[in-house]
Amino acid sequence: MKRLSCLLLVLLSACDGALWNNPYPAADKGKSIFYTAFTERPKHLDPAQAYSENEYVFLAQIYQPPLQYHYLKRPYTLVPQAASEMPKVTYLDKDNRPLPDEAPAGKVAFSVYEIRLRPGLRYQPHPAFARDAQGKPEYFALTPYDLRDIHALNDFPHGGTREVQAADYVYQIKRLVHPNIHSPIAGLMAEYIVGLKDYAATLQQAQKAHPDAFLDLHDYPLEGAQAVDEHTYRIKVHGKYPQFAYWLAMPFFAPMPVEAERFYAQDGMRERNLTLDWWPVGSGPYYLSENNPNQRMVLTRNPNFSGEFYPAEGDPGDREAGLLADAAKPLPLIEQVVFSLEKETIPYWNKFLQGYYDASGISSDSFDQAVQVSVSGEANVTDEMKAQGITLSTSVATSTMYMGFNWLDPVVGGGSERARKLRQAIAIAVDFEEFISIFANGRGIAAQSPIPPGIFGYREGEAGINRYVYDWVNGQPKRKSIEEAKKLLAEAGYPDGLDEKTKQPLVVYLDTTPTGLGAKSRLDWLRKQFEKLNLQLVARNTDYNRFQDKIRKGDTQLFYFGWNADYPDPENFLFLLHGAQAKVSHGGENAANYSNPEYDRLFEQMKNMPNGAARQKIIDDMLEILRRDSPWLWGEHPKDYVLRHAWLHNSKPNKMANNNLKYLRIDAAQRDELRKQWNQPGLWPLWLGVAVLLVFGGWLWRMLQKREEAR
Repeated sequence: MKRLSCLLLVLLSACDGALWNNPYPAADKGKSIFYTAFTERPKHLDPAQAYSENEYVFLAQIYQPPLQYHYLKRPYTLVPQAASEMPKVTYLDKDNRPLPDEAPAGKVAFSVYEIRLRPGLRYQPHPAFARDAQGKPEYFALTPYDLRDIHALNDFPHGGTREVQAADYVYQIKRLVHPNIHSPIAGLMAEYIVGLKDYAATLQQAQKAHPDAFLDLHDYPLEGAQAVDEHTYRIKVHGKYPQFAYWLAMPFFAPMPVEAERFYAQDGMRERNLTLDWWPVGSGPYYLSENNPNQRMVLTRNPNFSGEFYPAEGDPGDREAGLLADAAKPLPLIEQVVFSLEKETIPYWNKFLQGYYDASGISSDSFDQAVQVSVSGEANVTDEMKAQGITLSTSVATSTMYMGFNWLDPVVGGGSERARKLRQAIAIAVDFEEFISIFANGRGIAAQSPIPPGIFGYREGEAGINRYVYDWVNGQPKRKSIEEAKKLLAEAGYPDGLDEKTKQPLVVYLDTTPTGLGAKSRLDWLRKQFEKLNLQLVARNTDYNRFQDKIRKGDTQLFYFGWNADYPDPENFLFLLHGAQAKVSHGGENAANYSNPEYDRLFEQMKNMPNGAARQKIIDDMLEILRRDSPWLWGEHPKDYVLRHAWLHNSKPNKMANNNLKYLRIDAAQRDELRKQWNQPGLWPLWLGVAVLLVFGGWLWRMLQKREEAR
């Protein structure tokens, strides 16, 4: 009976309103915290090395490059972040004499970007900045004994900060070619930033001469990156390269204090995961306050951050959507961001429905539960989601997934009329609208060219369709008929899919790396597309390393590939078909090895032009060449679907910016109330169990009493 009494007390205590399934501490109730998830530990949090999406989710909140993308405006627009204004660009000839702003690219030998910082930028609290009573660094001469109880930054009793200086931005540029750092953009930047290639050799020699000494990059000047004063620095690049401004919005060009490198370079630090890859040091709106990649990672508001405000203007419709309700408020609007490790989609989805995650993507398993598509093709949330106040945001990714023909292949490649009509016929037959509907739940749009929506050069409506594959019918693009494709095939010398010389069916070989669920179904579907033309598609399956090797050597006929934008400029997509970027001959990103002299000429003319009518006209001419030649099956631009709860405000998809968390706002009171409604425990089974136990206990007691009386 004593145990039954204890059970009753536990059940009664559960009636106080506490949520039994809440995965977060009760003390966090009512706080401005954004809850989300991650699936794997970011490999790099050093801004010179990181280049993956799961790394930028953290880095973009911690570091402050000079520029950023406007949160609300489309097309994507660069605006100042750490800079007080947009960089001033000066053009020089080969003798370093100034040229007018309108000077043609051929006469520009150098471009100088002068960047002035906003005053008052300060780093997060960090032990690297701690000073003792004499003003000397407190933690720059640590011994193994000093580190005996140190396992995380929080174990250091003291911290400090200082103002961000122009020299810190210069220091980070130098780090791109540090001998101990393998930056993914080192090779590219060495081609553009003046002197950077030779600077890499200088640093290697310096380290070789003093292998045990700390390599302070301030001791080695670089012509292409120099501080003018405490708040101004200049970057000098070869030629006219307007796309360089986009790089200034990436963490590669954020500031790095030398104190941080010196602090982490001490003996014993790496063994305790005390490195920039584990504990970054930034001046952005948040800092990494907890790093337990097997459980959770936490970003906390940087108390030293100030000077940024929510945008006061956006696109048409943003005000009506409530996206300007916080205009001019100081950022960030959320105090903390908690990332919990979730390796499986089902637990993540269930926690979102319970209100324990504030936003969620949609897996294929939960798509039908979350989204309903109208007859007109418009996606919206289901009634079940509406009842919970959940809304849907969709956005087309700045990505292109495509199937490329190898231009070097004697059957499907080359600029002959025969090969061109063969590719055009296949382009009509492979119905990517059907592919998107079947395999992506409608989450994507069929591509008309390499350029995705949101990038300058993309045209909406009739002006943007591929007229070699589509007709414009009733205000919509309509794929041409299979009869037209068969006609093109016959004109190419393959009537009814048979080689008119050998009378044998034409076989097309697809090199692929089939992975994941549904890979076989996708291949079966693709074979049926070719069967419309009586063509045989043979898939040659291989692992990814072997596939990459075949692409490099040009040992393919047809292959599946994709490209995500590094920056929102048409050059970043059109260069994928530039002859000078051919994979086989130049080791570039033109995996199709496509070559057309007129296209190449227009590309060279277009790539360094400012956006405007003249550039758009050249891009239109380039796209006409590509559509006619059909070196790709243009494929699709994926569409991202994101669900969010009613308490999450200011959420607008931005496919180029990664520093979006500072703009979000949480109504914590509404979240707490709805969580309470959605997660009330069903106690009747427990009460029923207690009743059964009481009845059984009473019966057992009576039986024992009777036995005692009988004795």
